[in-house]
Amino acid sequence: MSKNSELQKRREAAIPRGVGNNYAIYADRARNAELWDVEGRRYIDFASGIAVLNTGHVHPALKSALAAQIERFTHACFQVTPYESYVALAERLNALAPGKTPKKTIFLSTGAEAVENAIKIARYHTKRSGVIAFSGGFHGRTLACSALTGKVVPYKAGFGPMLPEVYHLPYPIAYHGISTDDSLAALEQLFKADVDPSRVAAIIIEPVLGEGGFYAAPVELLRHLRTLCDKHGIVLILDEIQTGFARTGRLFATEYAGIEPDLMTVAKSLAGGLPISAVIGKSDIMDAPVPGGLGGTFAGSPLGCAAGLAVLDVIERDRLAERANALGERLVARLRALQARHACIGDVRGLGMMVAMELVRNRRADAPDADLAKQLVQAAGRRGLILLSCGIYSNVIRFLAPLTIEETLLDEGLGLLEAALEEVTGSAQRATG
Repeated sequence: MSKNSELQKRREAAIPRGVGNNYAIYADRARNAELWDVEGRRYIDFASGIAVLNTGHVHPALKSALAAQIERFTHACFQVTPYESYVALAERLNALAPGKTPKKTIFLSTGAEAVENAIKIARYHTKRSGVIAFSGGFHGRTLACSALTGKVVPYKAGFGPMLPEVYHLPYPIAYHGISTDDSLAALEQLFKADVDPSRVAAIIIEPVLGEGGFYAAPVELLRHLRTLCDKHGIVLILDEIQTGFARTGRLFATEYAGIEPDLMTVAKSLAGGLPISAVIGKSDIMDAPVPGGLGGTFAGSPLGCAAGLAVLDVIERDRLAERANALGERLVARLRALQARHACIGDVRGLGMMVAMELVRNRRADAPDADLAKQLVQAAGRRGLILLSCGIYSNVIRFLAPLTIEETLLDEGLGLLEAALEEVTGSAQRATG
């Protein structure tokens, strides 16, 4: 039997340090919201592979769909010999996307590919080159996506020069004193000082910051951006890669604002762990590039498409958007009770089951505690709970348990979280005492 420590040594010798790891825990098998490592130890999974497993590990419907597809074929390349599942999944997503305008969908392999292609499509459609993004936003690690991502370390530092003509605005975060008015004033100043709106191809925004800390964009901001983009002929791109597929209590978080994006990027939980992503958009915009301008050898793989169709069936059949809201209320209530007892928890927030708590010193928003967040993630892991941190200041704990998690397992995981928090805050108090 392999051991975690042995595998970690092999990993360090074979794989570059630029690919980070939260834990030196090597997965062996998993089921729904539980995972077992190579040494047989059980963990409760509050990470879902970074929001990929809204339907849990190895969902039976997904397993059946993949087994059936493997019996037929695993690859054909849609651009060479197309297949029905690609068409069927595109049809489903076109019908489910916000808004009544006719839609079309292209499939790719990763979230970063989806963002890159959305920018390509927007540029081709508008014949413009400028792109506006937001600070704290995360759109991927490819070179163009790194330029769009609103955080320098570790995503941009040392990798320049970046894609030109990318501009960043402050993302509204009430907890840190940044309002919608501040963001809109910055946009107005950008148009006055740096770029004419007639040169801007697209504005891209996450309806809830993912890597940036789980802050939800105010409805009024998204509506204002929709109006402004209509006025200036700018393509509005909503990045739903982490928020999509019922995580926030709606199929897509954009639905809360009641607007229709021009383009929308999706990935992560689209296929329950299979690598597939998509750009969904208004037909006239999506049809702008010429044949051959879009695509990829593995884009929209048969296995990914089969998995995507199965995942959409599960979300609909099991009403996972409603379940996300119910579980989210349970989770937030427990975290706020914990907040009342610990001055290190400055804020608890959530939309559906996209929930976060922000760690600070003495309840001060201007005193983020990244060290405590790091310690808590490791302490939780030692107890058998897989957690993720994130945030502009790396001080946010994000909760991404599968939407299929049993309530008893959710409660068990929160008990482990409380014990871990008691350990690290007690250690901190002793260290400063």
